[in-house]
Amino acid sequence: MTDKILKDEQIWFESRQRDIWRIFRIMAEFIEGFDQMTKLGPCVSIFGSARTKPGHKYYEMAREVAKELVKSGFGIITGGGPGIMEAANRGAKEAGGLSVGINIELPLEQKFNPYVDIGIEFRHFFVRKVMFVKYAQGFVVLPGGFGTLDEFFEAVTLIQTGKTTRFPIVLMGSEYWEDLIKWLRNKVLAEGNISPEDLNIFELTDDPKEAARIITEFYQENVVSPNF
Repeated sequence: MTDKILKDEQIWFESRQRDIWRIFRIMAEFIEGFDQMTKLGPCVSIFGSARTKPGHKYYEMAREVAKELVKSGFGIITGGGPGIMEAANRGAKEAGGLSVGINIELPLEQKFNPYVDIGIEFRHFFVRKVMFVKYAQGFVVLPGGFGTLDEFFEAVTLIQTGKTTRFPIVLMGSEYWEDLIKWLRNKVLAEGNISPEDLNIFELTDDPKEAARIITEFYQENVVSPNF
C-alpha cells in the first residue's frame, strides 16, 4: 500500500508540472480568441443539434431566423459544424451577412461546414464557451442534445447570477421545449429552487421574424457591446 501511495504522489507531482505549462497554453488561446472575436461586431449565437438534416423543420427554422437576424444587422455565430449550425451559417451567407464558425478540436474531427466564412478553432470547450457568451448580443437555441442544453443553461445561469450583462435568449421549437419549460415551472420553481422572474430570462417562439424582433427590440433600449 505504501508503494502505491508513493506512486500516486508521483502522478500528482507530474500533473502539477504539466498544469503549470497548460496555464500558458490556455492564456494564449484566450488572447487569440479575444483578438479575433472582437473584430466581428454585433452577432447572435445560434445553437442546436449537429444531427439535424437539411429539409427538417428545425433546419429550415434555423436557416430562416439567421436570415432575419442578418436583415436586422447582426452577424451569425455557430459552432461551425453540421446540422442546425450549418443551417444558421447557410442562412447568414444566403442573406449576405457575416457567417462565423467557432469549432472545437475533438477526437473525431469536426470540420467546418461549407457556409462558414470566418472559422475560428479552439482546443478547450470552456474557452470556446466564453467566446460564445462574451461576443454574442443574443442566443437563439433550437432543439439539440447535451451540448445545446449546456450552452442554454450556462447562459441563463450567468444572467441569473449577474455574472454577465443581460442579453436576449430565445428558444425556438415550442413542441420540443414545452415539457422542459413545464418542468422548470411545475417542479423547479414550485419547490423554490428558482424565482418567478428567472423564467423571464428567456422567451419561446417558432416564428423567425418574432425571434429577430425580440433581439432587435432589446437593443433599442440597451447598449450593443460585448458582454461582461
